[in-house]
Amino acid sequence: MKANREQISMKWTGLIVLAALITFSSIASEFDDTLKLAEQGSAGAQHNLGFSYSNGQGVPQDYKQAVKWYRKAAEQGYAKAQYNLAVMYLLGEGVPQDYKQAFKWSRKAAEQGVSQAQSNLGLMYNKGEGVPQDYKQAVKWYRKAAEQDDTEAQFNLGVMYSVGQGVIQSNKQSFIWNAIAAANGDEGAVKNRDLDAKILSPKALEEAQEEAAKLYDKINSTK
Repeated sequence: MKANREQISMKWTGLIVLAALITFSSIASEFDDTLKLAEQGSAGAQHNLGFSYSNGQGVPQDYKQAVKWYRKAAEQGYAKAQYNLAVMYLLGEGVPQDYKQAFKWSRKAAEQGVSQAQSNLGLMYNKGEGVPQDYKQAVKWYRKAAEQDDTEAQFNLGVMYSVGQGVIQSNKQSFIWNAIAAANGDEGAVKNRDLDAKILSPKALEEAQEEAAKLYDKINSTK
C-alpha cells in the first residue's frame, strides 16, 4: 500500500508581538503611559496597544481597537504592526474578512523581512486568496521564510518540491526541506521526509542528508 504524503499546511501563522517601549501588565498607569505615547505618534507604542487590545492584556479584549492601533503603526511602516493587521484581516477580527487587504499588509511586512508574513504570503499565492494563484511566487516567499527558520514555510516548500509546483519536481530538495522542518518538530515533515528517503537512491539520500545538515546549521547560525 502506498503511503499518503502530507499536503500543504493551510494554517495561517498568528499574531506576533515585538516589545517596543512598554511591557504591558495590568497596571493602569503603564497602560495610560503607553496610550499617551501612542497618541503622540509612537509606532512602537501603537503596536503594543494594538496587541494589548487583541489579546485582552491589561484591558478588555477589543478587536476593533486592536485594528485601529495596528493600522496607525502599520501606516508608519512598522513591520510587526503591518503583519498583525494582515492577520486581523485574514481572520476577520475587528474588520470584515478581506483577503485583498490581508495580502496588501502581508506583502508590506514580508518585504521588510517578517518571516511569518513571508510564510502567509506564500500560502496566499499558493491558495489564490487575495491574489491570483501563482505557484512560483508561493515558492519564492516560502523560501524566504524557510531560510529564516519558519517551520511552516520549510514544510510547505518541501511539499512544493515533492509535487513540482512552482519548481522542478525534486525528491532530493523535498527531503532537504522536510528534514529541516522535521528537526524543528513538524510531524508532517517527518512523514514526508521518510517517504522521500524511500524514493531516493542510497547515494542521493546520503547527499541530501549532508546538504540538509549544512543548510540547517547555516539557517540556525544566522539567528
